[in-house]
Amino acid sequence: MLKTEAVFVGSYTELSKCPKPLMPEYAFIGRSNVGKSSLINLLLNHKGMAKISSRPGKTQTLNYFLVNKTWHIVDLPGIGYAKINKKVKEKWVEMIYRYLGKRECLMSVFYLIDSRLEPQKIDLEFINFLGDSQIPFNIVFTKADKISGSMLQHNVALLKRALKENWDELPLMFYTSCLERKGREEIIEWIVNTNQYFDASKISINNI
Repeated sequence: MLKTEAVFVGSYTELSKCPKPLMPEYAFIGRSNVGKSSLINLLLNHKGMAKISSRPGKTQTLNYFLVNKTWHIVDLPGIGYAKINKKVKEKWVEMIYRYLGKRECLMSVFYLIDSRLEPQKIDLEFINFLGDSQIPFNIVFTKADKISGSMLQHNVALLKRALKENWDELPLMFYTSCLERKGREEIIEWIVNTNQYFDASKISINNI
């Protein structure tokens, strides 16, 4: 098993207050209640580090976790949850898009999709936004243990078909189950291999 030593760094509401962009970082985002906190805890190998809640919209900040003293996982607020104050939601959206567009040390976004569901409009829209904005990303199907293998393949095929309407090449996809600890090794190995391409010298001096 690939080992990870992780510590919680802090929660931030402004990009300017986030840790200096001197390490590679990987952002995790998806619709509310997609299983983001559970997946992050699985990757960190720490059951309670990312706070899990049955109440959608709990994550309201950029939450940073330092892994192996060399890279960050960033837990972003969930998207698409309507039952919150409009001004709060607008603030979340602004913070998310500002982070994705301005964070120079961001190596990749992991966009999470509930594998039990057929492709959702909001997922397709956000994936297309990432592509149009040339933001590197991967797709992670969560909760694979809660669905049959044939149904998982069905929903994945539907997503691929929808994406092929706009994409010549599909993004990398991972399949995860926190209960069965499925997908952890593959994601961690991909991150470790990607870290070698991080070049701190290319970070704008104004952001250090």
